[in-house]
Amino acid sequence: MNAVLQPSACFHCGLPVPSGSSWHVTIDDVPRAMCCPGCEAVAQTIVDIGQSAYYRDRDEYAVNAADATMVPPELRLYSNDDAQFARDASSCEATLSVEGIRCAACVWLIERQLTRLPGVQAASLNVATERLYVRWSRAQCEPGDILQAVRQVGYTAYPYDAVRHGERLQKASKTLGRQLFVAGLSMMQVMMYVAPAYLAAEDGTLDDNMASLMRWASLLLTLPAICYSAMPFFQGAWASLRARTLGMDVPVALGILAAFFGSVVATFTGRGEVYYDSATMFIFLLLCSRYFELQARRKAASALERLQHALPASASLMAGFPDNRATTLVPAGSLAVGDIILVKPGEAIAADSVIIEGTSALDLSLLTGESAAQRRKLGERVPGGAINASAALILRVLKPARESTLSDLLKLIERAGSGKPQIAQWADKVAAWFVLGLLLFAVAVFAFWSWHDPSQAWPVAIAVLVVSCPCALSLATPTALAAATDSLLRRGVLIVQPHVLETLHRATHIVFDKTGTLTLGRPVLKQIEGLDGMTEDDCLQVAAALEAGSAHPLAQAILAAAGETPRTHAEQLQEVQGQGLEGLVDGVRYRLGNAAFVAAIAGPPLGDTAVGMQGMTPLYLGTQGRWLTRFLLSDALRPEARDVVAYFHRHGKQVVLLSGDQEALTQSVAAELGIATACGECLPDEKLDFVQQLQATGAVVAMVGDGINDAAVLSGADVSFAMGSGAALAQAHADTVLLSSQLVSVLDTAKTAARSMRIIRENLGWATLYNLTAIPAAALGFLNPWLSGVGMAASSAVVIANALRLRKA
Repeated sequence: MNAVLQPSACFHCGLPVPSGSSWHVTIDDVPRAMCCPGCEAVAQTIVDIGQSAYYRDRDEYAVNAADATMVPPELRLYSNDDAQFARDASSCEATLSVEGIRCAACVWLIERQLTRLPGVQAASLNVATERLYVRWSRAQCEPGDILQAVRQVGYTAYPYDAVRHGERLQKASKTLGRQLFVAGLSMMQVMMYVAPAYLAAEDGTLDDNMASLMRWASLLLTLPAICYSAMPFFQGAWASLRARTLGMDVPVALGILAAFFGSVVATFTGRGEVYYDSATMFIFLLLCSRYFELQARRKAASALERLQHALPASASLMAGFPDNRATTLVPAGSLAVGDIILVKPGEAIAADSVIIEGTSALDLSLLTGESAAQRRKLGERVPGGAINASAALILRVLKPARESTLSDLLKLIERAGSGKPQIAQWADKVAAWFVLGLLLFAVAVFAFWSWHDPSQAWPVAIAVLVVSCPCALSLATPTALAAATDSLLRRGVLIVQPHVLETLHRATHIVFDKTGTLTLGRPVLKQIEGLDGMTEDDCLQVAAALEAGSAHPLAQAILAAAGETPRTHAEQLQEVQGQGLEGLVDGVRYRLGNAAFVAAIAGPPLGDTAVGMQGMTPLYLGTQGRWLTRFLLSDALRPEARDVVAYFHRHGKQVVLLSGDQEALTQSVAAELGIATACGECLPDEKLDFVQQLQATGAVVAMVGDGINDAAVLSGADVSFAMGSGAALAQAHADTVLLSSQLVSVLDTAKTAARSMRIIRENLGWATLYNLTAIPAAALGFLNPWLSGVGMAASSAVVIANALRLRKA
């Protein structure tokens, strides 16, 4: 039976809807009023997961603040059986978006609350992206328990949705902007009354009645700042106390309240000092700092946000192609394999597809970090998430949108930021104890000044509470790491695990795979050896004519060396699997392939067929009774391989080459790059054993690999990199994915890691030095309350500004 709904009641919880409110959710095609953003968020989530029937079938409103300890029934709609939470048979995981994040204090509070919940195995909130990663036991916990636990400390969480998350961030930014404006207005108005009072008090021209009037006026002008602008600090402090913890908002809130209520008492009694100017000023300054921090977090996570919004929501389906070229706009998620879609210039490609009509340039910058557009023509594959830059394309869908290249990257991104490196955990622990020590110190300072000079006890205690900056300690690491991660992602490096930069900086050994890592992973023609009179160019053109229709890597190397289009063509082509090709070129029969295959037509080999190969792959060309030439092909080194290896050598790292290829070829590549330790013909388990033996001696190992056979060693290394063009399994086991497929990205990451660790140490050093200097100065009475607010705001600003330097390449 449906609940009896009052016109002015919140459709979700039944509480009165404030006049002029704009919160509403469309349920069953009808806009429904909500009393607050919390109800709006929960109701929208219920609609998003397809559970609108909850509102049709309920017989009472959802639980409201009158009974906040109960678990709201709508949270019980989430179940461990939902596919979005699946991980394995015993556990579940989810990435949630959290509303109400104000600063690093919120992160610490939410993580602490969830780790106390039975069954929760891991909880980590990324302050830059405001996404919460949680893993829990199926047997002990349900998703509703987690959402309720977050709600109990004053926040709202829901499964992550990029569009909704972006809208919420905009709304939070606007709210903070309004609070900042009100605080600034109050501060200026209060200063207009306080400044004349200070000046008149010095020469004795201010009588008691006028002084009292100015105090009462200042009180009225301070109220908007206290009741509205300071709410983020009060909410954060209250949430901490409810959770029986001491968050970083607690000393700030105590300082604000002490200054305000001390002033109120002085106003009513007419005795003592008032601090309305100090209270409004440090509310304004702290909000400035928080607003700066918010914008910094947005900038630090901008590349991730761009990726998450890159997949189009719709696509132009050509259901009647080729007879009918009419298009229908359909949701991208509804595309199936084989569908034909039209992509106009400037539009994003909704799913991995193949071009069946048209030629265009594609912008792959979001996927690879490469800014230059790349040409794609008929028959070539295009990844979902690429932007069509020039001409219209007609594509056949190869994979559903949910399995596109960009979707796979987004799944990796969901893992990004799901933990914290050791240095960040250390900072959080220090900040937590710092708050407790600060409060005890403030009490001791107040007691001392009450005995030494009672008139100074209150302002000195306020100054001590306000001047401290535990936020700077907690912001020092996550802001720097977020900025560095954003910078790398814009250059085609996706950091999946949080420890990458810290561990890479400490690495003692850099281990490389060969094929597809130090080399391009495709053969190139290195040398042509003429055997019987025919010119090298003519032999190359004959070989290219024979290979023109082949997709074999060796054939592609021959074609690349001969030019895009062979000058002649072959007829009566026959391919003998694993041996070579035979055909007529200009009426002459040729064979191209291995020595035994060509010998059947050309006669006995001329000398030793292995001479001069040096680990390269030979390809012979012959005709009736004649050996014409030998092509020597090998996998070419990446152009940047020497610079990358040389960089690690210069910085004292030991470089190792492990390969499954022949020993001779492996040693040849190692000698060319100056790598002292190289092992060829390594099986996957032998690579893993080699790395584990290094680790057993205390080495910190970084592994760079490509291919399925590298998956085990990538998982076993302390930090690992997978080439973006490599096998998906290798990427899934790597800590970092090189989307650009360029080895130079490893060098970029190493340099960024070094800069990040330096800036993090600078930030922690600054935060520590500031607190060690400012707190004693405040305790000794050298800093008044408003100047303490300036110091705290400046401390956070310095830390954030320093961290944002990492966004520059």
